[in-house]
Amino acid sequence: MTSKERVLTALARREPDRVPINYMANPGIHQRLEAHFGGRDVLKALGVDFRGIWVPYAGSPLHGKAADRHVDPEWGFHTRWVEHGSGGYWDYCDFPLEDADEAAVAAWPMPSPDDYDYRGVLAGCRRLGAFAVHVGNPGLGDVINSTGFLCGMARVLEGLLEDDPAILRLIDRRLAVQLEVTRRTLEAARGGVDFVWMGEDLGAQNLPLISVELYRRHLRPRHQAFVDLAKAFRLPVMIHTCGSSSWAYEDFIAMGIDAVDTLQPEARNMSPAYLKKTFGGRLAFHGCVSTAGPVAFGTVAEVTASVRETLEIMMPGGGYCLSPTHQLQDNSPTENVLAMYDAARTYGRYRV
Repeated sequence: MTSKERVLTALARREPDRVPINYMANPGIHQRLEAHFGGRDVLKALGVDFRGIWVPYAGSPLHGKAADRHVDPEWGFHTRWVEHGSGGYWDYCDFPLEDADEAAVAAWPMPSPDDYDYRGVLAGCRRLGAFAVHVGNPGLGDVINSTGFLCGMARVLEGLLEDDPAILRLIDRRLAVQLEVTRRTLEAARGGVDFVWMGEDLGAQNLPLISVELYRRHLRPRHQAFVDLAKAFRLPVMIHTCGSSSWAYEDFIAMGIDAVDTLQPEARNMSPAYLKKTFGGRLAFHGCVSTAGPVAFGTVAEVTASVRETLEIMMPGGGYCLSPTHQLQDNSPTENVLAMYDAARTYGRYRV
């Protein structure tokens, strides 16, 4: 099979020739892998079956710079550099709309769908035609996480609970732009996109982040708009959900979502065995290889054993794509990451 055929077969919950493989990593570990492979394309070297397509922002910067901060020119998110023992990352901070009322939210500069350059979409899809091409990522259509980048997590959760008009307007302004940009991207692709990837953070490690009632009141209708758009183009939908989030999967199935992503195995009701038994055949799965498990803290042998065990549980009947749960982090030894992908290629083949 080609990578495209392999992924689409898995998303349709059938058995491909081998388990599809995906890759996500932060810049530090990606640079280490590039060095290991002598500058070769890391995705090709690891046998990754997925590729993303996106449209660049071509408008003027809408938000100015700030001292000791990175300010996103499109949306105005603030981030600061935080160092740790094995590297560093840009963390969201300041939250410029934390105390904003509805008028301030309405006045906050946001991009227009006209500000993006769609001209390269078709050529990009053709160039990547052998792979499974997706539009979107875990930030597409998400309500809680990305809204929190601007107003803080406490304000967005309180706003959802209290039906705060300022928070709801902030959510809807951003999602309206995302939805239309996605629509235009899919139109420009002319059938060259294979699935839509969206996301939402719904769980802590041991319990839901919000109630199912709150999900159905405020998040599900907004997520449904993205699902309906994908289905209008006859495309599968995969949704990212962090932590203990399988409580929402019955809703996902009813909405027409095809696959779930992340699948942190250490979180409550998220083990591969539980997910396969409860939802296998109704949802496809993407993830399960924890970035907080053996890949980060184990030996090569432990990584191989863990990946092999996950494959033995998730492979039967098809519907599984192997991926790290989140971006691989700097604390993951290079040899462990290589062992993860070696195990996927060695033990992820179906008998044909």
